[in-house]
Amino acid sequence: MFWLAHLRAHPEFRAGLREMVPQATGTAIWGLMTGVAMVKSGLSVIEALAMTFLVYAGSSQLAALPLLVAGAPAWVILATGFCVNLRFVVFSLHLRSYLMHLPPLRRAVAAYLTADLSYALHTHRYPQPPQDDAERQAQEAYMAGHICTIWVSWMVASTLGIVLANAVPTTWGLGFAGILCLVSISCALASTPMRVLAAAVAGATAVAAYAFPLRLNIVVAIGVAVLVCMTLEQRLKPAAGVGGRAS
Repeated sequence: MFWLAHLRAHPEFRAGLREMVPQATGTAIWGLMTGVAMVKSGLSVIEALAMTFLVYAGSSQLAALPLLVAGAPAWVILATGFCVNLRFVVFSLHLRSYLMHLPPLRRAVAAYLTADLSYALHTHRYPQPPQDDAERQAQEAYMAGHICTIWVSWMVASTLGIVLANAVPTTWGLGFAGILCLVSISCALASTPMRVLAAAVAGATAVAAYAFPLRLNIVVAIGVAVLVCMTLEQRLKPAAGVGGRAS
């Protein structure tokens, strides 16, 4: 996080740190469970650490693990990770106007480190992109603050889970705790009717396609939810446009 040096003195950096702290506990539990799951699935400590620091995407890591254990083809694993992370394409499109003023390297680092909760927190505090230099610096400092909190909580907990995986008893129910974390994050992100619809469609499709091999029901569920929501948005746009001109 080399670009934090000139931002740490800004009040918004501390605000970002402070406002992400309540979410850090859930992220830490999820990271701990993911670290344990990677080692329990057969990855070595080095492989698990590499996956944690390079991939930095808990949902994709968890989705890929059973496929790796089952010996699935590489294209299936990559396709699953791609589909699970499709939401970040939407996040990137939304954040483009927030970050385009940054140099390419800082923009790439911010994009890589932006997680679900950091995206939700940032767009909630700043519904509109920055309009001047002062606001650009404030928003970048705030983003750096909450990104730093969520990154540290994830990495520390995930590393701890990897190192202590063989000492953590399965009776602790970390898998269930991880599911609860995912549910809470999903509920927090489902802040509009379209997002609620996407979650409902994806959930129903995943259950209906549960018998698919290699956990492909997850890929199918994401694809169906994206198609349904994109189709509905295209149909609603003309109606919204007519209403706007009439008013």
